[in-house]
Amino acid sequence: MINQIVCGDCRQVLPTIADQTFDLIFADPPYNLQLQQELRRPNNTLVDAVNDDWDKFSDFAEYDNFCEEWLMQCRRVLKDNGTIWVIGSYHNIFRIGKMMMDMGFWILNDIQWYKTNPMPNFRGVRFTNATETILWCKKSSEQKKYTFNYQLMKKFNGGKQMKSVWEIPLCTGKERLRDDAGKKLHSTQKPQELLKRVILSSTNPGDLILDPFSGSGTTAAVAKAFGRNFIGIEKEQKYVDIAYERLKFIQPEILDLI
Repeated sequence: MINQIVCGDCRQVLPTIADQTFDLIFADPPYNLQLQQELRRPNNTLVDAVNDDWDKFSDFAEYDNFCEEWLMQCRRVLKDNGTIWVIGSYHNIFRIGKMMMDMGFWILNDIQWYKTNPMPNFRGVRFTNATETILWCKKSSEQKKYTFNYQLMKKFNGGKQMKSVWEIPLCTGKERLRDDAGKKLHSTQKPQELLKRVILSSTNPGDLILDPFSGSGTTAAVAKAFGRNFIGIEKEQKYVDIAYERLKFIQPEILDLI
């Protein structure tokens, strides 16, 4: 199963995996955006918003039960010296954060991903949403050891301590996966730079990474590029196919660690 993306619901796949398997978990779950209507620009053109079926839940109770299931399984398969990263927006990250703390996870940082090119608030009724939050947690408050490549992150940041606000643009341009008609292949594709910081800061070469919501395969792509192993889980076969096609073209990256 190593360096593969499994097609299935992570709540069914994870129970088949042994305890304490992974050095790192990166989870990008559905955000439960609760979109109630079409989103249009001032010129009345339709915004390509996230309205996929996998992001739809009947109510908060259903969403909470869903998250509790996959989080409990992630906790079980995470090594006792491993860490987990969970990304979300204001729609879901506070609910997930409470669940994680109740389960015994211990928050190390709340990283703010500041999008340098956020989608505008077209109606002008609130501030532009320009951030997402990533919770970086160890398995328990008693956990003494975990990987943090402090000096490498400092080097990437011009010799200064890297802060918990990461200025990274949304995935655009050549990096954005699109079909022949120019339509996005996945509505919430994350930028590789985001996963590069996550993976290089908290793993070592050869470590095994889990992504229970693999999507377009960004975690797998970055893991492959930097000599880490991965297991992805993705519910929809079309995204599994997209990720495997993407992985064909990933070449190893050489890091100057001096």
